[in-house]
Amino acid sequence: MKKTLLLILCLSLLSPLLAQEIKVAAAADLNYAMKDLASRYEQKTGNKVALSFGASGNFYSQISNGAPYDVFFSADLDYVKKLAAAGKIDNASVRTYAVGHLVLWVPNSSKLDPQKLKMDVLIDPSVKKIAIANPEHAPYGRAAMAALEFYMFKGLVSDKLVLGENVSQAAQFVQSGNAQAGLIPLSLAVSPAMKNDGKYWELPQDSYPEIQQGVGILSTSKNKQAAQALIDYISSPEGTAVLQQYGFQVPQGK
Repeated sequence: MKKTLLLILCLSLLSPLLAQEIKVAAAADLNYAMKDLASRYEQKTGNKVALSFGASGNFYSQISNGAPYDVFFSADLDYVKKLAAAGKIDNASVRTYAVGHLVLWVPNSSKLDPQKLKMDVLIDPSVKKIAIANPEHAPYGRAAMAALEFYMFKGLVSDKLVLGENVSQAAQFVQSGNAQAGLIPLSLAVSPAMKNDGKYWELPQDSYPEIQQGVGILSTSKNKQAAQALIDYISSPEGTAVLQQYGFQVPQGK
């Protein structure tokens, strides 16, 4: 009995020492989904997850220059593949974890109905500013520009565009009233912070290139086992159910 109690005491003292902290660079469209997933992962494993959110292109540049993250959840699979090709990410860890969707969002105070008007919302006289993420380093910004070109609206609204550093900032612009409409991720539109504040229309899949979101473990990571466990958890039935709850599509084959 004494030996059992001693063993339990030793394990309880060791467990904090064995726990690892994973540094995660995550695309801004994951702001709410990843916080939920990380919390669940921490409860299951005892490992800690330190989250940093931003534009995928900015993280790509940081990681290219040696930023000390363990894992990169990008909104663009190509960024992860390029880092793997450059030796910055372990090629075997690369996978698609989700497919994102783009929506046109307006605040509840707007008299415009995006479900009825669809893209015509953007050319209504009451819409003076349209928020999107900066297409230079944000995949959803590039998707927004592609959609504007698809509907032949780019020339009509180019002077109305206001660029957020990432999708979270673009969403804040329209949510705060600094813009009257925004092209943002579905994952933010259905998030706790926005779902009761506005209304949206989901753009058809063929109006912009598919947003394949990719993940990979950095070659320099000292916590590869824990990082892989995080990726595996997010790819598990429980993890993918959380992603779907936040508006992401699970890649085919999952």
